[in-house]
Amino acid sequence: MARAAPAVCACPEGVLADREDGTVVRHGGVVVKAHAPGTGGPPHDARMAVAADVLLREVLLPPLATPAPADGAPVDGRPVTAWPYGLPVDPADPDAAPWEDAARLLALLHRTPAPAGLPPMRAPVKVALAVERMRAAGRHPATRAVLRAWNTLPASCGPVAGHLCHGDFHLGQLVRAPGVPRSPWRLIDIDDVGVGDPAWDLARPAAWFAAGILPPDVWSRFLGAYGAAGGPAVTPEDPWPRLDVPARALTVQTAALAVAKSTAEERPLDEVEEVMIDTCVRIGSLRTELPPPASP
Repeated sequence: MARAAPAVCACPEGVLADREDGTVVRHGGVVVKAHAPGTGGPPHDARMAVAADVLLREVLLPPLATPAPADGAPVDGRPVTAWPYGLPVDPADPDAAPWEDAARLLALLHRTPAPAGLPPMRAPVKVALAVERMRAAGRHPATRAVLRAWNTLPASCGPVAGHLCHGDFHLGQLVRAPGVPRSPWRLIDIDDVGVGDPAWDLARPAAWFAAGILPPDVWSRFLGAYGAAGGPAVTPEDPWPRLDVPARALTVQTAALAVAKSTAEERPLDEVEEVMIDTCVRIGSLRTELPPPASP
């Protein structure tokens, strides 16, 4: 008797991301992530515990149970986790971006007590890594401007310990349940979650506002929603004393990654990337009196 051919699964599937910091693959309603090599151990376990915490079910997308390999070790030295698939923010519809929802989620996260054993959030480390990546990519006309802006940052611009932070907030870290009308947004990606200064979670939209990319009314609504939800990072009336250094740092990070990627891809900077380089020029020209930060 002829053996029947195996059924072909009709579930949506494909690689959603494949970068140095992780590979993400979807199959139907499940997303599986192979995290970066060497990121396992107690820090990863502590971050996963935060994602699974019932107190944060209205903030973070909880993981699915992940079967362990037979020997109990990560796959090829990389932790593997599984998550429900969520619909991301539509990049083609910027007017519908859920800035106020994101602000409320961040405020709730920052107000939640950080559990013992959680490592520092990685936002400042990622800035230094971006600068190192730019340097390693080779010569580029914009490198000098980015380094001048980098040199305006204080020697120690690490996070002040105390609050539970996401560590890498941007609109790509938001999803909602597919097929459920008006389902609530949730934050994803726990790789940089940790204890630190919550102002760093507001730094990217602050940098975009300072660069002229984020409209003033959107920035105002974002800050207002954050304050109304009890967010502790800043006061909406005068946020910049806390945001100045993190916003400059995220400008440097964004510009450095733009230079590194454009160099590797042998292409010119796009319009938004040029804006971030121009912002670095402004920062470097106004802030040259500060000592340079430590080398990454």
